[in-house]
Amino acid sequence: MKISLKDRIVDALIYIFLGVLTIVCLIPFLHVASMSISSNAAVTANRVFLVPIGLNFEAYKQVFGDPSMMHSLYITVIVTVLFTALGMVLTICGAYALSRPKLKGRRALNMIFVITMYFNAGIIPSFILMSTLNLLDTMAVLILPLAFSCYNMIILRSFMKSSIPPSLIEAAEIDGCNEFKILLSVVLPLSVPVLATLTLFYAVGRWNSFQDALYYISDSSLKPLQQKLYELVNSASSQGLTQEISATTLQSPEVLKAACIMFATIPILCIYPFVQKYFVKGVMIGAVKE
Repeated sequence: MKISLKDRIVDALIYIFLGVLTIVCLIPFLHVASMSISSNAAVTANRVFLVPIGLNFEAYKQVFGDPSMMHSLYITVIVTVLFTALGMVLTICGAYALSRPKLKGRRALNMIFVITMYFNAGIIPSFILMSTLNLLDTMAVLILPLAFSCYNMIILRSFMKSSIPPSLIEAAEIDGCNEFKILLSVVLPLSVPVLATLTLFYAVGRWNSFQDALYYISDSSLKPLQQKLYELVNSASSQGLTQEISATTLQSPEVLKAACIMFATIPILCIYPFVQKYFVKGVMIGAVKE
């Protein structure tokens, strides 16, 4: 099939646009990576952009040299896995139930869920609640309060209502499947792309979060990675106010921040390629035959 000149021009413009977009996304990452392995003097003088100046790995040595850092990484991985699993179970159950036309009071339930997106009790009542439930300084306080996202549930519910043909569910009902069997055998296999996306949303959100840990966790053995990195950067910044920065005694706060960002970002970047393939998968092709 011969490609016209117009199509070639359109394809070229698309490739140029995607190339520019890729460069725009890579520049901040390369900048931070270069800062994390550059000398203190070069970073302080704002001479580092995309290429490191004066290779210096002391910041990474300081991050990995903290004996509690790997323990915090372990805590973060466990919390992220449990949080994501619980969040997806709750989201799937809520979305499927609200997507079924047989459910009575769907609109009222939808309204109740949506209200929670606009109104929040605040930090102090939340802290009192966690204390009353004896969740302070426990791993559960990092998992239970934020495990369900109404926003994610609405996305999944809308997908189930608009993208899964009712004829498939009717066929399953005729074959004698109950609601649980329909969910497992029909709905979930056809929802893999959106499920992968929401799983990534939950995992990245929990991985990057540290504010709730600052409020609820004081036990050093339960501090997640982000909180430990936050304390490490704050410690370096406070020391930088009282003494001169030198390559042998103290790392520049900016260099340490860049190293912390890389340390926290690389695990997610390693997982993303395995999830990304589901984003564009055409799971509905061939699902319904006319």
